[in-house]
Amino acid sequence: MMELLQEPDFWEGLGLAIVIGLILWQRVPAMLGKMLDARAVAIQNELTQAKQLREEAEAVLVRYTERASHAQAEAQTILTQAKQEAERFAKESEAQLKALIERRARQAQDRIARAEAQAMAEIRSMAADAAASAAATIISKRLDENQAGALIDNSIKDLGAKLN
Repeated sequence: MMELLQEPDFWEGLGLAIVIGLILWQRVPAMLGKMLDARAVAIQNELTQAKQLREEAEAVLVRYTERASHAQAEAQTILTQAKQEAERFAKESEAQLKALIERRARQAQDRIARAEAQAMAEIRSMAADAAASAAATIISKRLDENQAGALIDNSIKDLGAKLN
């Protein structure tokens, strides 16, 4: 047995047995188990929290996707309405422009007609004045006083018949 005490393997084995015994006596495996269990619970909580965050993120993504699609649809509706409004405005403007052009054309034609009528009246007036002046000149040259008096007397007699 003395030889056994001199063997390094024996002492190594005995030291290992003592260390293992101390570890078991101090309940290190239970403590390690508790620590591992606590770590497992912490990891499980983190996983649960991560799962909840992921679900919330997915819900937020769905909401924002819906909002984006609603916004896109609303933008499309607004664009369509704006195009329709622009087309209606263009048609109304075209109709108003046509009416304005027609009204101005009628006004221009009316002005031209009035100017023509005024010009014709002035021409007639000038012609009548010229004819009266020419007639007065001719009558005064060809008519002597006796003939003029007889002509005035006959005109005065006929005036009563012409007025009634």
